[in-house]
Amino acid sequence: QKTHLKNLCLQYQLYLLLNSHILGLLKNETGLTIFFLCTYLPKTAAGHCKWAEVLKDLEQIKTSEDIDVSLYTANADEDMECQELVMRCFFLEMKVILHECYITNCSKTQDVFNILKNGNASFENKQVNSTTSKKCKECEEYEEKNFTEFIQNFVKVIQRDCK
Repeated sequence: QKTHLKNLCLQYQLYLLLNSHILGLLKNETGLTIFFLCTYLPKTAAGHCKWAEVLKDLEQIKTSEDIDVSLYTANADEDMECQELVMRCFFLEMKVILHECYITNCSKTQDVFNILKNGNASFENKQVNSTTSKKCKECEEYEEKNFTEFIQNFVKVIQRDCK
């Protein structure tokens, strides 16, 4: 929903700009080229990391003092071949956090929900390679850590994936 709203805002800003200043430029080839470059560049810059929205929401919840859970926490330096399973593990544990937030009525429930929604959209209809899953750890094999360490590792894993 956040991404959709930002796209609408960007389109509206482009519309206002087009109506007020650039309409005259569109009458020639140079103006058209500049217009298409300007509308294409924001999409490529924003699309460079599929986890950007998740990262923003993780920044929102990392300081939460009303989430107190122990979670299976994958290491940020896991083998790159296991990256997808590590991400799935983090999102699985986010469900635990969401459940805890519903019980305790924590202040960051919406942010946690957004993380799950944005993350799960990336995994929909995608099967895990069975040979890869045999090499990698299951979620429950990782050490349990507190919420703060969990979020720190999650952020590191996303940053590593976005490079």
